Amino acid sequence: QVQLVESGGDLVQTGGSLRLSCAASGRTFSPRVMGWFRQTPGKGREFVAAITWSGGNTYYTDSVKGRFTISRDNAKNTVDLQMNFLKPGDTAVYSCAASSLFTFSDPRGYAYWGQGTQVTVSS
Repeated sequence: QVQLVESGGDLVQTGGSLRLSCAASGRTFSPRVMGWFRQTPGKGREFVAAITWSGGNTYYTDSVKGRFTISRDNAKNTVDLQMNFLKPGDTAVYSCAASSLFTFSDPRGYAYWGQGTQVTVSS
């Protein structure tokens, strides 16, 4: 079993920065892809960013390109999401997820999910 725990969510002003971290544990942890998704009340999960575990190739949704950076530390089993120039529209619960498939933006491709961390951007 794989456990994912996010941290780093907070209240920040427009234009500010936050760094989210996702710590993974479990004897069988060996994903192909790690992703970050976000969700607001009444909406489904929205893809934010993904990274391949071995090669470190990254993928972003258009609205965060140039502002967010996803990275991973294979030795520590962590995946971070650096978020800069935050906007009120970025307000959401952010969750990390692990996939054993080469899937990126489809949440149905991810088998393991963390509980999420709240990011609130004030205007």
